[in-house]
Amino acid sequence: MATATATPPAAPTSRNDRPPAGPRGGGARKVLRYLLLGALALAIVAPLLFILSTSFKSRAEATGTPPTWFPKDVTVQAYRAVINGGETPILRWFANSMLAAASNAFLVVATAALAAYPLARMDFRGKRIVFGAIIATLFIPPVILTIPNYLIVGQLHWLDTLVAVIVPTAASAFGVFFLRQFFLTLPRELEEAAVIDGANQFQVFWRVVLPLSKPALVTLGLLSFLTNYNDFLWPVYVLFSPANQTLPAGLATLQSANAVRYDLLAAGAVIASVPVLLLYVVAQRYIIEGVSRSGLKG
Repeated sequence: MATATATPPAAPTSRNDRPPAGPRGGGARKVLRYLLLGALALAIVAPLLFILSTSFKSRAEATGTPPTWFPKDVTVQAYRAVINGGETPILRWFANSMLAAASNAFLVVATAALAAYPLARMDFRGKRIVFGAIIATLFIPPVILTIPNYLIVGQLHWLDTLVAVIVPTAASAFGVFFLRQFFLTLPRELEEAAVIDGANQFQVFWRVVLPLSKPALVTLGLLSFLTNYNDFLWPVYVLFSPANQTLPAGLATLQSANAVRYDLLAAGAVIASVPVLLLYVVAQRYIIEGVSRSGLKG
């Protein structure tokens, strides 16, 4: 005679075993996140768009109140006045800024790489002390060095020349720290293989380490370029002739005690921002990779 087996009662389901709730909560958070990011992006981009709009306004509209976001009559009068004006050789200022910034970036990368490699790969007495002294200089405000640097540049007869804007900041403590951190992430096996093949220390540095460090070198070069390109205080002190001015210092001459040509300032700012935007678009991939890999090891 067959006996029926009793089915055990089902265990009560806990809250953790229940199926996840619908996508309403996650979707709302995602929408809120996008709204916050959009508002932040608008707050950053809005001043840039206003400057671009002002550069295409007439002088009267640029100084009128209340300010308008879009020009009523689009004109390139400000660009013509800035480019063709005898008192504002903006193309010469632009060329001076590009030459000074590119030369300074090259020197910063060269000196920082030569100093960072021994600190990352070589063993010598006092290495920690040397690296600590270099890092300690990062805590010195740059404005404190203005008068000493001015006296040194004057003794070298570099005043009113682009050399005074290029050389004083060619040695960068940040550059040494940045490249040292990146060099520490490189595998030592590649360098050891090069030594086995007969390469000396400099050949390892030149043929193995530097090619692998292209993201960090490009990142440091771009940061140094932008720092020198946007510098205003130091060129004002050491450059006197209008033809030798850099772009930030030259654009400041458009302001006077009685009037400010906002249309000309906006046009000059737009011209000055073009190389910065182009450099960032071209080197964006290297910047992200260089910054992400430079802080993995200490």
